[in-house]
Amino acid sequence: IKQNPCPTKSFISLCVLISRCDSSMPPPFVSGAGAAGPRLNNDRLYKFSYTTEVLVDRAKGSKDGSAGYRISSDVDVNLVWRDPSSKDDQLIQLVVNNPTKNIFQGATTQSLLGEKKLAALERPFMVHLKNGKVSSFYCYKAEPASIKNLKRGVASLLQVQCRSGKVIENDVSGRCTVEYKAAQGQVTRTKALETCKTAETGFTTYIQVLGVSGESSSVTVFTLEDGFIKSAIAKETHILAVNARRTTAAKIVSRQSLTLVAIEAGPFEAAGKNVASVVKSLDEKLFAVGVAAEKVKSQCKGCQSLFEHWQAVQKQFEPDSLSKAIAPRSFLALIQSIRKASKDEILQVLKHSSKTALPQVVDAVTSSQTPDSLDAMLQFLNFADPKGMVLQERFLYACGFASHPNERMLQALDISKGKIGSKDIKESVVIILGAIVHKLCQKGGCELPTVVEVKKMILEGPDSTQVESDIQMYLLALKNSLLPEAIPLFSKYAESEVGAYCTISLTALQRYDVALITDEVKQTVNRVYHQNRRVYEKNVRAAAADVIFSSNPSYMEVKNVLLSIGNLPKELNKYMLSKVKDILHFEMPASKILRQAMKDMISHNYDRFSKVGSSSAFSGFMARTADATTTYSLDILYSGSGVLRRSNMNIYGASNGALLHGLQVAIEAQGMESLIAAKPDEGEEDLESFAGMSALLFDVQLRPVTFFKGYSDLMSKMFSMSGEPMNVVKGLILLTDHSQVIQLQSGLKANAEFQGGLAIDISGGMEVSLWYRESKTSVNNRGAMVVTGNVTVDMDFVRTGMEVSFETEASLDFTTTVQFSEYPFLVCMAKTNCSLVNSTLYFHESLTKYESLPSGKSYVSRRGHKQLLPGSEFPLHQENSNMCKRVFDSDW
Repeated sequence: IKQNPCPTKSFISLCVLISRCDSSMPPPFVSGAGAAGPRLNNDRLYKFSYTTEVLVDRAKGSKDGSAGYRISSDVDVNLVWRDPSSKDDQLIQLVVNNPTKNIFQGATTQSLLGEKKLAALERPFMVHLKNGKVSSFYCYKAEPASIKNLKRGVASLLQVQCRSGKVIENDVSGRCTVEYKAAQGQVTRTKALETCKTAETGFTTYIQVLGVSGESSSVTVFTLEDGFIKSAIAKETHILAVNARRTTAAKIVSRQSLTLVAIEAGPFEAAGKNVASVVKSLDEKLFAVGVAAEKVKSQCKGCQSLFEHWQAVQKQFEPDSLSKAIAPRSFLALIQSIRKASKDEILQVLKHSSKTALPQVVDAVTSSQTPDSLDAMLQFLNFADPKGMVLQERFLYACGFASHPNERMLQALDISKGKIGSKDIKESVVIILGAIVHKLCQKGGCELPTVVEVKKMILEGPDSTQVESDIQMYLLALKNSLLPEAIPLFSKYAESEVGAYCTISLTALQRYDVALITDEVKQTVNRVYHQNRRVYEKNVRAAAADVIFSSNPSYMEVKNVLLSIGNLPKELNKYMLSKVKDILHFEMPASKILRQAMKDMISHNYDRFSKVGSSSAFSGFMARTADATTTYSLDILYSGSGVLRRSNMNIYGASNGALLHGLQVAIEAQGMESLIAAKPDEGEEDLESFAGMSALLFDVQLRPVTFFKGYSDLMSKMFSMSGEPMNVVKGLILLTDHSQVIQLQSGLKANAEFQGGLAIDISGGMEVSLWYRESKTSVNNRGAMVVTGNVTVDMDFVRTGMEVSFETEASLDFTTTVQFSEYPFLVCMAKTNCSLVNSTLYFHESLTKYESLPSGKSYVSRRGHKQLLPGSEFPLHQENSNMCKRVFDSDW
C-alpha cells in the first residue's frame, strides 16, 4: 500500500512558569511529605518558554515517523499575594504570551483556534500554591474546557517539593501517588499513573486472553540553579497492546519542557486577608474551577447519522458476508455509531432492516451495551411471541458474550418479570443469566441485589422441579456462573441416575479452579468413574476421568485409574489408553504424577496397554507465537457396537498465564444400536434414541440443539435427512472491547478504543444411510475476525491519531465416518487426508496515522500488508490414519 509522507509535526503555542526553592532547602534525600516547594519573590516577573507535544505511533515506532502536534509559547509569572504567616502559601498569576504561528503550513494561530479561544488562551489565570502543591486553580468559568485543561497542564509543572518522599497529589491527571527524589541541584518526580483517580472511566474486556494490557510512566525532572528552577522536563508514555497479539499496539508520548529565560522587574504583591478575597478584588470573573481536567465535548461536523451509517453498510450484514472480514469490520464501526445514538434512532434502524440482515443488526445493537440500545431491544422484541425465537436468541447470546454487562442487563433478562412464549427461549434466558452473573461477580458485583436474586433462583432451581429439561437448564446456568456455591450441587448431580445430569455436572466441575475442588468432590468423581455405587454410561465415566486428571490427582487416584484399564468396556478401554497417552505426549499437568504411577509394572504392562478399539483422544497445537498459544483436542468415544457415542472438539487459547476456552463442539448420540441390531453396552440398555449437539463459545455455554429424540423421530428424520448441517451458532460477536480515557499531564487528552469482532458460523449434522450402511457426523466452523486499535488526541482545533488493525478469515472442518457394513466397524475422523483441515488463511495488517484541522485540511499516512497462508492440517493419532485409508479405499 502506498504510504503518503507523514507531515512535519504540527505546532501551536502556549506557556509556563517556574520559580525558586527556598535557600533553606533541606539536604538531599531528606524524607518528609510536608516539605516546602518553590517560592517566588515580590516585584519580580519570571519569563519562561513552554513547549508541550503529543505523538502517537505503533509501540516500536520512531519519533520521526509519529503523528502529532506541538504547542509552544511564552509565559509570564509573578507573585500576586503571600500569606504573611507562611512563606509557602502563595497566589501566583500566569499569562500566556506570543503564541507562535508555526502550526500547519498556511494556518495562523487565530485561524486555527478562532478569536474566542485565542483570547481565552491569552487571558491571565491564577494558581494557589501551598507548600509546593497546587491547592486551587482560578480562571473564567466560560472558557472552553480544552483551553482550561491546557492551563492546568502548565500549572502541573509548578508542583515540586524539595525533599524526597512519597505523597498524594492532585493535578490535571487526577489524584495520584507521586514519588520525589532530591539530589544536588535536581528533583525527580515520578507519578504512578496506575493510581490516578479521575472522573472519566472506561471499561475493558474481563477475559484476559482477549483483553488489552498497558504500560505507562510519567517522569518530570526539575533542574535547580541558585535556588531557582532552571528547567522542568517531563515525559509521559502510554503503551496499549492486544494481549493475544502484542504487535497490535499503540504508543502515546507526551512531553513538556519549561525553561527560565529571564527575570525582570514585576508588579508588587496585592493586599488581602486570604486568597479568595485577593482573587475577587483583582477580577470578579475568576472562579476556583478545580485542578482536575474537565471533560471536553467533541463536536463532529458533517458526521453521518446512525441511519445514514446503516444504509451505507447494510449489505455487509447479509448472511453471505459472515465468513468475510468486511462483516466484523462493519460490525465494529456500527457499534461505535450505536453507542452515540438515541433509543429512537436505534429503533429506526431495527425497523428498516431486511429480514436476512436483522439478526446481525440485533448482534450489533445488543453488543453496544448502552442504556438506549438495551431499551431499544427490549421494546423491539416480543418475548411472548414464539415466532420471534431467532431474534430473541441472538439477543440473548449477545448478552451472554457482553464485554462489560451491568446489573440493569441482568434485570432486563430476569424471567420472573415477564412472559416467554417459547420454551427454548426460556432455557436460553436462564442459561445466559448464569453467564452474566459470572461476569458481574468477576468485577466485584456478586452482592448486587439483582445478582443475589438470580443466584438464588439458579442455585435452588435443580431441586425445585422434577422436569428433566428444566433441571438441565438450571445445571447449564450454574455451569456458566461458575459459582463456588454450586460445587456441592454439581457433586450431588454427578451421581444422578440421569446421564445428562451427570455429564453436565462433571464437565462443569472441570471448569473450576483446581483449588476449589475439595477431597470430598474428588471422592465423588472417583466413585462415578469406578462405579462404586451404580453402573454409569460410558460417556459419564469418560467425563469423570477427565475431571480426575485435570484436578491435581494424587498418586493413588492415578494408579487406580490405570488399574481399571483392561476391565472396562472395550471402547472405554481404548479411550482411556488414548487419554493417558495424550496427557503424556502433550505434557499436561497430570503427566508428572502419571509417569510416576506407570513405573509400577502392575498398573503399566502390555496386557493393559495393548487394548484395541476405535475410540481416541488427541491434542495438538494450532498456533504458537510469542504472545499466545492455541491448542486443539478431539475426543471420540464409540459404543461397543461401533456407533458414535460422544464426539468432543475443543479449542483453547492461552496468553500470559491466562486460559480461554474458545470453542467446544460436542455431539452425543445414544440408543442407536437398534438400527443395526447390535447389543447395547452395560448400563445403556434402556436409553432412548437421541442425537444432539451443544456448543461452548468463549467460556459461555449455549443452549444445546437436538437432532432427533425418540425412535419415531429418528426414523422420520432419517428418511428426510438432506445431509445439510444444522446451524448451532451464527452471528457477530464482540470479543475485545476496551475503552480508555488517558488524561495527560500536559492537559491534553487521549482516547483509546480497542475492539475485536468475530463473524462466526458453526454448524453440525448427522447423516445415516441404511442402504450404504454408513453414518457421518460433521462439524463445520467458519469465521472472520477483525481487531482494531484507535488512539486519538482531539483538541477541538486540531486532531491527531492512529489506527492499527489486523483481520483474518479461516475455517476448520472435520467429519467422522462410520461404515458398519462389516465388523469391526471402520471409523474415520477426517475431512481429507485423515486430519482436521484448516483452509487457506487470509491475513491483513494495517497502520494508519492522521492529523487534521477543523477546516477539513488533513494529512494521512497508510501502511499495510496482506498474506494468503496455505491451508494446514492438524494431525490425529496414527490409528485413525490407518482406518481412514481403509475407508477411502473402500469408497474408491
